Amino acid sequence: MTIDQAYTLLYSATLVILAVLTGIMLIRSIRGPRLTDRLLAVNMICTMVIAAILILCVLLDEQYLADVALIYALISFVSVILFASVYIRRKEKTGENPDELPDKKKEGL
Repeated sequence: MTIDQAYTLLYSATLVILAVLTGIMLIRSIRGPRLTDRLLAVNMICTMVIAAILILCVLLDEQYLADVALIYALISFVSVILFASVYIRRKEKTGENPDELPDKKKEGL
């Protein structure tokens, strides 16, 4: 096995692991249970997609993918800021913490 084959195997295995972790974070972003869990899961998905794009950049030897990853990182940053501002507005508007889990004893369950 040459060094190039070893790197190709390493990059491929890393892409598979990132794909599995992205799927797990997708499940977490859907199930919640809190809004902050969803926000952090979406942020992690974006981070893992950026890492996958950069690995593909090296694996395929396509330099333009680094620019794509940089633009995706900027869009990801803006989206997290937007989601956080919506969270804060919702918290101020309702006067309660949208992140708080309901107390089952108070609801009679």
